[in-house]
Amino acid sequence: MKRAIKSLAIIALVAFTTFSFTSKAGEKKEIKLDKSKVVWKGYKVTGSHEGTIAIKSGSLTFDNGKLTGGEFVIDMTTINSTDLQGGGKEKLDGHLKSDDFFGVEKFPTAKLVFKKVTASGKNAYNVTGDLTIKGKTNPITFTISIYGNKATASLKVDRTKYDVRYGSTSFFDDLKDKAIYDEFDLVSDLEF
Repeated sequence: MKRAIKSLAIIALVAFTTFSFTSKAGEKKEIKLDKSKVVWKGYKVTGSHEGTIAIKSGSLTFDNGKLTGGEFVIDMTTINSTDLQGGGKEKLDGHLKSDDFFGVEKFPTAKLVFKKVTASGKNAYNVTGDLTIKGKTNPITFTISIYGNKATASLKVDRTKYDVRYGSTSFFDDLKDKAIYDEFDLVSDLEF
């Protein structure tokens, strides 16, 4: 009888230990949408503009406390400028949503899927992912830092890879001071 109880106790301990470690593997943590934000910044010959875009959904995946994956959907219909007011803001916001830029009527979302995550420091990771904008998917690399239940990431995106050509000297000549640089920045502050 004592041997049977001892055996059951060992089995229970092994099962508990296995369950405890298994629950940590592949743990998916949803992003708190109301406490997370994405800021964009685009550059032109005569200056820059910046604004925000809302995250529609997102999560980070951890294995025993280490980042192993992530996936985000961005609501492109929310793209807006924060450095302008009035008519100038309305004009730029409308232009960003038009087919000249992100064509949000046809492509209302963009998506980022982590494909490879490698630790690069105590709280930092190098990520290779697939970024989809306007139905076109291209690889992108960036660094993400994790501190507790918060993360920050900065991405540099070449818009021409996603058929966003307006004002690009890669496609149009004689733009002079109307040229818009091909790369724009995305800075994400996330809470999960």
